[in-house]
Amino acid sequence: MDKIPLSDNDVAPLEQVSQGVVALRILMVNVFAITGSGNDWFLVDAGLPHSATRIESWAQVHFGANHPPKSILLTHGHFDHVGAAKDLAEKWDVPVYSHTRELPFVTGKSEYPPADPKAGGGLMALLSPLYSRGPIDLGARVRAFAEDGSVPGLPDWRCIPTPGHTVGHVSFFRESDRTLIAGDAFCTTKAESVLAIATQSPELHGPPTYFTSDWDAAKRSVEMLAALRPLVLAAGHGRPMAGPHAADAVQELAANFDRIARPDNERRAA
Repeated sequence: MDKIPLSDNDVAPLEQVSQGVVALRILMVNVFAITGSGNDWFLVDAGLPHSATRIESWAQVHFGANHPPKSILLTHGHFDHVGAAKDLAEKWDVPVYSHTRELPFVTGKSEYPPADPKAGGGLMALLSPLYSRGPIDLGARVRAFAEDGSVPGLPDWRCIPTPGHTVGHVSFFRESDRTLIAGDAFCTTKAESVLAIATQSPELHGPPTYFTSDWDAAKRSVEMLAALRPLVLAAGHGRPMAGPHAADAVQELAANFDRIARPDNERRAA
């Protein structure tokens, strides 16, 4: 078994993932916008390279023209999550927040570890050595999230360190309705498969295998997220899911992480 089936009945629309949360899919990856107090809003992740214009147009539909976000919040710095961050931050003149351990990858100092094309199978995995490992340099616009887990401007949300996929990966959680923006801590599609990405069949998987650097940490992160009992799952890859079965699915993934998520070569090494 390498997946947990999810029901089509539990798919949440991109236009209303949960209260005040909307999403945009750009080919294989999602970006999110969170509405704060008043008219403030915040962009979570920044998609693929060359997607700035599309993100800006989408934001104007939801928030109006000449109404930039207060900041850009990054789950991590992989190329498909920060592709438009520099262009958008400069155009909007806003800060970009990242976890302290992720700063070297978004300030031009360090590349990510090489991809593992043998992990997980699928064309996306085989092509992974061609993907950019960075670093991107966002310069002086970058800020570190506070160690207390607070999210600037969003008091109802928590920034939760969920390392494993990267050393400084974070997720965002709102306790009031148990909405979880999980980044790549797990996926609701098989991120290694072009067919799965195209069809967006709802199913729960672990993090994208080819770029996950620490499988033991990734397992602990999923266990921690499962303990939150999230009712809305908004992952970086796959359709948002909402409903009473969402929390059970994440618990099942946590309980069977080695069998469902950990690649065979990592399983043998563990």
